[in-house]
Amino acid sequence: MAEKMELDSVVVWDGNYAAAQALRQAQVDVVAAYPITPSTPIVENYGKFVSDGYVDGEFVMVESEHAAMSGCVGAAAAGGRVATATSSQGFALMVEVLYQASGMRLPIVLCVVNRALASPLNVRGDHSDMYLGRDSGWIQLDAYNAQEAYDLTLAAFKIGENESVRLPVMVHQDGFLTSHTAQNVHPLQDDEAYAFVGDYKPVDEMLDFTRPVTYGAQTEEDWHYEHKAKQHKALLDSRDVIDQVFEEFGKLTGRKYNRVESYFMEDAEVAIVALGTTVETARLVAEQIRKEEGIKAGVVSPRCFRPFPFDNIREALKDVKAVACMDRSAPGGALGALFNEVAAALQAGGNSAIMTNYIYGLGGRDLTVESLKEIYRELDKNAKSGQRSGKIQQFVSLRGPKLEYFE
Repeated sequence: MAEKMELDSVVVWDGNYAAAQALRQAQVDVVAAYPITPSTPIVENYGKFVSDGYVDGEFVMVESEHAAMSGCVGAAAAGGRVATATSSQGFALMVEVLYQASGMRLPIVLCVVNRALASPLNVRGDHSDMYLGRDSGWIQLDAYNAQEAYDLTLAAFKIGENESVRLPVMVHQDGFLTSHTAQNVHPLQDDEAYAFVGDYKPVDEMLDFTRPVTYGAQTEEDWHYEHKAKQHKALLDSRDVIDQVFEEFGKLTGRKYNRVESYFMEDAEVAIVALGTTVETARLVAEQIRKEEGIKAGVVSPRCFRPFPFDNIREALKDVKAVACMDRSAPGGALGALFNEVAAALQAGGNSAIMTNYIYGLGGRDLTVESLKEIYRELDKNAKSGQRSGKIQQFVSLRGPKLEYFE
């Protein structure tokens, strides 16, 4: 029986430690991991919790991130509650196995501390790895601070393990900006956290020798299409479960989460759409620029990046005249991924808001308050004139000539 840990009502944790505590409180059976900056402290702390007797589970050190996710797949298929953590190149090495986990409907929880992808080598945070995983069939939740990294990791187990979902879940947090920044966190006590998550209920576990099952069978054209369609349906249908889990968590803690978070949107004429720590800065700037310059600014942020909340995004932005989609990832010769998702949602709903794609913060480059104010000013100008003042895609705070693309 695992030892209990007495926690104060308010503690000072960074995002990594908050996620590690959530894994401990969920009493994960197996964490298979290969540490990588900046997510290393998550599995490092979890390993210490195991050695100190706070977890009745196994910590398995493997030879690579590919092996880490492979170990998670095996442990989950065997009937265990399973989790791990990674970042950047480690995430990229996991990609092959991410598709295995979702295709086998294994509710693994993956804590992703977002970091730029090489080359050039960079250990700072951007959303390149988050975007890399967007079509892998996993649910993706996004935390903006350490408190949310803790809360959403607990929620991830309850969402993924729901019998109508049975899909793996990623919980994203910004590298260093969240993962290594100490903040006040209000944790649950061990018993109430575990009661919220609930006992793990295996489905079709391979170690049940009275009922043999097969995982990863070959299907080809006769059944592959149907399997993927059913998986897609489960992912889309998970929206209701995510809402239910968020509501239950809100009743327990007073902290309410939504698949799309909206700030100052009641009368907003212009809005920034963003992910991660940028959301909190944009909220501050929206409040300031309303008071200082009278610009009716708002912020919309997808809490759930997959399944993408098209309907909620459309509703949140229905009355705005100009929208800035903030993509913290190199676009690779295209418009940003978040921009494309939001544009599709608005276009399908007949919204004619002027949309601009801002690329920013690659490799950990700071996004300043003044830069966000300038974006709001440009949006306000677009809204009042009815036309975009620049090209569709712009790079923010870039040294050298101004980069703009796409008419």
